Amino acid sequence: MFLSVFDMFKIGIGPSSSHTMGPMVAAARFLERLRGSPFAARGLRASLHGSLAFTGVGHGTDRAVILGLCGLLPETLDPDRAEEMEAEVRRTGTVQPEGLPALRFDPDRDLVFDYGPPLPGHPNGMILKAFDRAGNTWHQQTYYSVGGGFVMTEAELRAPADAGPSGGRPAVPYPFRNAEEMLRMGQASGKSIAQMKRANEETVHGSQLDARLDRVWEVMDGCIRRGLNREGILPGGLKVKRRAKAIHEQLQAERGRNLSQPHQANDWMSVYAMAVNEENAAGGRVVTSPTNGAAGVVPAVARYYLDHCVGARREGVRDLLLVAAAIGGIIKHNASISGAEVGCQGEVGSASAMAAAGLCAVLGGTNEQIENAAEIALEHHLGMTCDPAAGLVQVPCIERNALGAIKAVSAASLALRGDGTHFMPLDNCVRVMRETGRDMDVKYKETSQGGIAVNLPEC
Repeated sequence: MFLSVFDMFKIGIGPSSSHTMGPMVAAARFLERLRGSPFAARGLRASLHGSLAFTGVGHGTDRAVILGLCGLLPETLDPDRAEEMEAEVRRTGTVQPEGLPALRFDPDRDLVFDYGPPLPGHPNGMILKAFDRAGNTWHQQTYYSVGGGFVMTEAELRAPADAGPSGGRPAVPYPFRNAEEMLRMGQASGKSIAQMKRANEETVHGSQLDARLDRVWEVMDGCIRRGLNREGILPGGLKVKRRAKAIHEQLQAERGRNLSQPHQANDWMSVYAMAVNEENAAGGRVVTSPTNGAAGVVPAVARYYLDHCVGARREGVRDLLLVAAAIGGIIKHNASISGAEVGCQGEVGSASAMAAAGLCAVLGGTNEQIENAAEIALEHHLGMTCDPAAGLVQVPCIERNALGAIKAVSAASLALRGDGTHFMPLDNCVRVMRETGRDMDVKYKETSQGGIAVNLPEC
């Protein structure tokens, strides 16, 4: 199906696209179904399953469900007002969404973390129920948060990906579903990946495309700037200290003083990525890239391009985002971007491949070199587990974004040194990632039951 650049890059809040944004969107979708019903609901209940239960507290999933049932959405949520609304719901045991009567919802009783087996459709499952005055269930819906803020009902998840006469996609001029088709269409048309993706997006978004791309970059860059100017301890109990501000100050102080090593470029990439992911961990405004847990990689590489690459242009960021989204769409369509489904290879690995492709494109790479850059970056994240300490998107997630950005730039540089021919096609690498994720033990897939999550230092 056609995945827009704005599907891959959603403006929202931290700390998790699958565990925060997704459940909030699911709750808001459930309210829409109630608004269209002739029956009057009097109470609500929610249960979280699989990874949403195991790491939901650390990711703020309970808070996300509460705010979603109040009618809030990630893109427009005011964090200060949201905190007040959550406190009010916990105090009164009711939610008051627009267009519906006050509904009973006591989070202590009506929001259940179910630590049993996950629901069959996906590791991130939740069930929402509406009750009548007598307490009888008259409406129920199962939702799956499948990564990157994407939410599907049980029926949507079961439906064929290419259902319908147009494969479920808008009638775009270059409807590539994988990298092979993308390269073939580029050869036949004589267009670059950025040009094909732009043509597809203009079919859907028209003359608003550039303004919307600029808005995405504005939020990404704003997140970097906030992260570089804030310090303190991140919430959640691990007592992880923000480091981006101090590192950035060191790097600025060393400029022009012949104190820097050649590899200091890596420190700049790292600090940009860490700034974003520290903001994400604190629940700030971020852009899924393609997820919140991997939100620092693409912005860090884009900022690196603007601040450090010869010949960089502000408009080049638009092409970087378009190409990155094209690669992200291929990965999501043919594998997964969900840490709970395939591990962190699907999050930071996908983000690194996207960023590598985008940077390669704006540095003058051919379509074949761009595909090679994405493959190199993804290949060297294969097998990466998702094992966050205490279910928080902090350890090892913040540093993983820094290393993902470094790998992306290295992959782009290696690809540009060649002619685009290489041994392993991107499509094969995506297939390997899917198969590796399928075979990975569930304790390494965002459940905090294995790996780093259970090997913490004694305090």
